[in-house]
Amino acid sequence: MPRIARLRSSTGIYHIILRGNNRQAIFEDEEDYQRFLQILHKYRDICDFRIYAYCLMSNHLHLLIRQMAEPIETIMRRICSSYVLWFNKKYERIGYLFQDRYKSEPVEDERYFRTVIRYIFWNPVKAGIVPSVQDYKWMNYMDYAGSGNSTTDVHEVLGFLDPHRERARKFLVEFINQKNEDNCLDISNRTRTTDTEARRIILKHCKVERATDLQKMDIAIRNQYINELRKGYGISIRQIERITGISRGVIQRV
Repeated sequence: MPRIARLRSSTGIYHIILRGNNRQAIFEDEEDYQRFLQILHKYRDICDFRIYAYCLMSNHLHLLIRQMAEPIETIMRRICSSYVLWFNKKYERIGYLFQDRYKSEPVEDERYFRTVIRYIFWNPVKAGIVPSVQDYKWMNYMDYAGSGNSTTDVHEVLGFLDPHRERARKFLVEFINQKNEDNCLDISNRTRTTDTEARRIILKHCKVERATDLQKMDIAIRNQYINELRKGYGISIRQIERITGISRGVIQRV
């Protein structure tokens, strides 16, 4: 069956999602996150595109970028190929890292543009990883909050919103921090994770030799892992119960 053609953006702005193949981790440690950001910024200079927002999660990532000189397909091919080559060499692995091709949606107006930014920055909050957007390290929210030197093209975004940059910054930061039910290019339409795959994810993500080792962990750390397994990887309560031996009631209360 031929692939469905991507929707084209008249503004050149796209919301991009990349997921790990079979929901596997695409970032194992801090060096991996840093390397991807280096590659992203390297190709911003080479391909001449704009970076408005990004959020790197353990097994997927979000980008909000604007193509300029080169088409989005070329940009993503360069970024993905470079990172996969480095990742496979580091971990002595072969094969695919990302699941199929990236997902994308065009962003055509200011209102949806703001919504996508907020949706991207709320990903780690809604996954239960951090309590608020300013607490997550691997995204560029702080570029908008005005902390330190911006590494992304936030000046363009602020110019879209208001000629007075500080007024635009204040408005956008307040908007981002509003609680919301935003749902942009949702990736929740998932196939069921098998017990074998769920066990593999638990061992790797929680850094344990046996899944039952979660029972012996500090309660706060155990609960954080359970939250991430459920919301970040889509592993069901029943599967976590079966594989780890932790009672359903404990898992439900996390």
